[in-house]
Amino acid sequence: MNDKIKSIALLGEYTPTFPPHAATDAAIEHARAALGLAVNAAWISTADINPSLFERYAGIWIAPGSPYKDMDKTLAAIRYSRENNIPCLGTCGGFQHMIIEYARNVLGFKDAQHAEYDPYASNLFISQLACSLVGREMQLSFEPNSRVAGIYGAMTATEQYYCNFGINPEYVGTLKQGPMQITGADAEGEIRVIEWPGHPFFIGTLFVPQARSTPEQPHPLVEAFLRAVSAS
Repeated sequence: MNDKIKSIALLGEYTPTFPPHAATDAAIEHARAALGLAVNAAWISTADINPSLFERYAGIWIAPGSPYKDMDKTLAAIRYSRENNIPCLGTCGGFQHMIIEYARNVLGFKDAQHAEYDPYASNLFISQLACSLVGREMQLSFEPNSRVAGIYGAMTATEQYYCNFGINPEYVGTLKQGPMQITGADAEGEIRVIEWPGHPFFIGTLFVPQARSTPEQPHPLVEAFLRAVSAS
């Protein structure tokens, strides 16, 4: 199906006045123009995710802006992309939900939860940050030989954040016990990038890479994601 090869589902509750959503649209345009790829993108509410999603789209971008209307459908889409080698990029809230999916379906914490949905859950893998990162720029360091370091062509980068939630420090050791690779951290060592090993493209970032994309310098992560979708 030719249109599937060139289509991305942007999963989230699209709000045109929400800066990360406008930045997502713009970053895709920047990368598409620079690469000369005819890759389409469409916003899909998480409430509208259904089994036909992957018949119509070759990649998914789990967008900022949680809580989502349907967390379970979002997690199911992430799991399907992870298990079936479908390109998946998660930024900000998307990263957080990739962590929840991993905790539930790989590490076996079926009740793993996100504080936006249930702040009093027993296994709160995503908790409210002690200090909001909305609007902040911070330096990152990447793991040697990681996919993300290869994409950036560098071991460090400065990126912008737009979130109030992140990985609960109490569960960092647990997350490191499974196959998910933690490949990026900030100056304090907090987890900021995750990758699934051996996958064509399965990367989550707590930061919002699309916020730093420009027509002159499309963001390398967005370019790499579009390449993966086009090649799928």
